[in-house]
This record gives sequence, C-alpha cells and structure tokens, in this order.
Amino acid sequence: METVDPTISESPHPKTDRGAAFFDLDRTLIPGSSVFTLASVAWRSGHLSTRQLLHDAWEALTFRTSGATDGKTEKTRQRILGAIKGQDAYTLQKLSSQVIPKLVAQVRPESLALIHDHQLAGRPTYIVSASPIEIVQPLALALGMTGGIGTHGEVVDDCYTGELIGPFCYGTGKVVAIMELARDCGYDLSQSYSYSDAASDLPMLESTKFSTAVNPDHELSKIARERGYPIVRFDGVKQRDAQGKVWGKREQKIAIALSVGAVGFGIGRRTLNK
Repeated sequence: METVDPTISESPHPKTDRGAAFFDLDRTLIPGSSVFTLASVAWRSGHLSTRQLLHDAWEALTFRTSGATDGKTEKTRQRILGAIKGQDAYTLQKLSSQVIPKLVAQVRPESLALIHDHQLAGRPTYIVSASPIEIVQPLALALGMTGGIGTHGEVVDDCYTGELIGPFCYGTGKVVAIMELARDCGYDLSQSYSYSDAASDLPMLESTKFSTAVNPDHELSKIARERGYPIVRFDGVKQRDAQGKVWGKREQKIAIALSVGAVGFGIGRRTLNK
C-alpha cells in the first residue's frame, strides 16, 4: 500500500486496551529537528554561541532534507552531553517552557488526527525520541498524549554529569525503552503500533505488530514497500491541539504550565544525590 489517508472519520484500528501507539518525533510528528528548536532558544538565552547555532542550523537543514545517519546522531549525542556537562539541571527546565509551544506549533495536523484516532480506540500514545526527556515528556503531555520516552541525562547534585542514565534513545535504544515501558505498564507489543520516518527506527518498527512509515527516507521507503508497511505523507503544519482545534493564547499558556510541571517531575525523579 503506497499511501494511506490518516484522517478518515471511521477508525481503522480495532478497539483494544492491550496495545499502545509509539510515535517518533523529528520528521514524523514535526517536519524538522526538535534539538535545533532547543538550540535556537538556548542561543537567544545566551546558552549557545552563534557559531554553534549556525552549525546546528546546517545540521537541521540536512536532517530535514535527507534524514539522520548513525554517525550524525552519535556526534549530536556527544555534543549535547558535552554541552550540558556541569550545567544546572533547571536551566533546561527554564528553556523547555519556551521550547514546548514552538514544538506544538510545528506538529502536523495529520499527526494529531492520528494520535486522536488511537486515543478514541482507548490506546495509550507515546512520543519516542532521542531528544532529551526534558523536552519529550512535556511535549507529549501538552499534546494530550500518555507520555514521552526520551534520552535521560544523569544529574548529580542538580548538575548534569555529561553521562546517560539508561540507553541513548536511538535505534535499538528505543526498543529497550519501549520494552521496559511495556513490561511495567502491561502493554502487548503484538497489539501495538509504531510510526517513524527513518530506517534507523527499523528496530522500533519491528518491535510492534503494526508499523507505518511516515514521510519515509529513501531507505525506509524501500523497506516499507518490500514488507508491505503502510506509507503516509504528511505535509500540513498548524497550531492545533490534540483534538485538532487551533491553539489560542490560553491553550499555549496551559502548554507552558504543563511543560514546566512535567520537566520538574522528570528531573526530580532522576536526580542522584551524592
């Protein structure tokens, strides 16, 4: 199947409470890079140099047009961890309150309709991304989703150490995190759904019964055709909420409040004391 309309009124998904739906973030829910949005906010706040921002802008442009590679992603991981090493953990919390509304505005309306479809079927919905959990979790909550799975930076005495807690949430690391969540929450992956744009997410797509390629890169497009994965093309970008309504100032303020609360909760649970 080449193209599927994700906005049809009648849900194509069987009603079940055993499975969950997992969505990649960059180039799946949003058209570009969430890390670049974070970098832009960090630059305006004086936490990132102009030179580094220009580098990130170039990386974001190539990512948007051609997708990620393992090498680029590993370099990004090392750079992010190096940049936050020694930083106050609550700096990222403050930045998050500015980042989340910008990311919400980038989410494609077709993606929101698909998320809502799963919710109507009684299915939990999650964002799964290599981006920091301090961004992924509050964004998921702002969109009305169940939660987010992201990369956890280690915090000791309220400062980032530059090390990770758990796997880097990329490639097989996403599967490790999803399997842990499924075990803890009782989700049946043989009744679950996954969505991504990149061949690097093939392990995640293979971990669920129902897999869909969203705006796939060349490699994933080829694999999807070979395996019979549905392929969907999303191109709309509007400021909308999880129910498809346009976001006003009040809704954006609520999203900011949710993001601050969620980030504080995430940091609090994962802070290690010496």
